[in-house]
This record gives sequence, structure tokens and C-alpha cells, in this order.
Amino acid sequence: MQNLSGKVAFVTGGSRGIGAAIAKRLAAEGAQVAITYANAADKADEVVTGIEANGGRAIALQADNQDEAAISAAIDEAARAFGRLDILVNNAGVFDVAPIADLSLDQFDRTMDVNVRGVFVAVKAALLHMSDDGRIITVGSNLAKHVPWPGFSLYSMSKSALIGLTRGLARDLGARSITANIIHPGPTNTDMNPADGQMSDAQRGLMAIPSYSQPDDTAGLVAWLAGPEARVVTGAEFTVDSGVNA
Repeated sequence: MQNLSGKVAFVTGGSRGIGAAIAKRLAAEGAQVAITYANAADKADEVVTGIEANGGRAIALQADNQDEAAISAAIDEAARAFGRLDILVNNAGVFDVAPIADLSLDQFDRTMDVNVRGVFVAVKAALLHMSDDGRIITVGSNLAKHVPWPGFSLYSMSKSALIGLTRGLARDLGARSITANIIHPGPTNTDMNPADGQMSDAQRGLMAIPSYSQPDDTAGLVAWLAGPEARVVTGAEFTVDSGVNA
């Protein structure tokens, strides 16, 4: 069933990993999809080609989440290309891990610019085009809620900020029936954190179900939140982490 036929989705950081899975799933549900990428043009082209091969419509736009003008321009271009905007998925992010004593102000600025400021900018730009009954879905992290090891203070802070933003958006946008929700993935089998990586056994040791999540697990939840069955779900958090935070 294509629950998103006629809808247009914009996915930041949609060239690989969870973002690519989200873009493909939304397209499979009938949405026209625009994705952004910072550097991996070849990966972004693969996502678009795959969507088009299955009968969907998609475009890839270069926009670093640290660049306010680029994000806004990409959203404007997507709205022009597809004639509307219904769904914004804030997925792009960076991941700096180090003890706080070793973190620089440049790392702080980059993390907060991409993970927080970029989301704020994307939301404001998207709202200029978004129809009533729209959807804003942000990809956070289970590390926003529970930090099992040292070294995650900066990353966890950036993802925690998105929880407050999401709750505030739910109140700000409720009169337009625009929902805002956040998903917290845990260890997910991507090139950044492969299920057979150096730290994978330690991460599985934290899980209630000792199995890495797959990108499609998060993508499926995004598709549900973007669809008609979630029309009154807003200001909510959803954790997809095999029970790490249980």
C-alpha cells in the first residue's frame, strides 16, 4: 500500500546509511523524494537511480548541513521541482567522539552547526513550503537519553537539544496539523558503525536483543510517522536500539 502517494519528502543526508534507507522507503510508499548530500555525489546518484528504477521520482541536491544558505536553497529547489513539500526528515549529522578535555571549540561549533542549527534552519525553510498536515521527523540518537561510555558528551548534547526542539515544534505547529517527532536509533549496521566492527561486541553487550538494527528498521518507523495513521502523533520520541536504553 502506498500511503504517501502525491506527497513530497525532503531528506537531509540521504546518500547513505539510515538516510538512504529512509529515502528509498518513502519513495516505495509513493512519495517523490529530494535528498541532500555533502560530498558523496556518487552515493547520492545511486539512491536516485535506485528509486527511479523502481518507478519513483527523486533528485539529489548538494547541501552541507553546516551551510545555512545551501540548506535553504536546496529546500526551495525541491519545492519548485515537485510543486510542494509535505515531509521533512532531518537526518544529516556528524559524530565527534572524544573526552571533553580533548574536544576543541571548532569541533563544538561544527557539531552544533550540523546537528542542531542545521535542523533549525531546515525546519524554517521547509515551513515556507509545507502544506498543512505536514510532517517533520528528526533522527536523534539513543545517546541523547543514555550515555554508557565516556567520550560522547558533545554528541549527546547535540542530540538532546533536538528533543526540546521537537516538543516545541509540536506546540508551535499543532494548529496547522503539522506533526513533529524524533526517532532515536541505537547501534545500526552502517559503514559508520558496522555490525562486525571493532566495538560491535561491546555494543551488543548493552542490548536486550543482542542484534544490531538495520537502516530499514528506522526507515519503516519514519514511513509510518509520515503517513496518515500517525496524524495525531506529535511531540513524541521513539527509540530503535535493540533495548540498549531499556
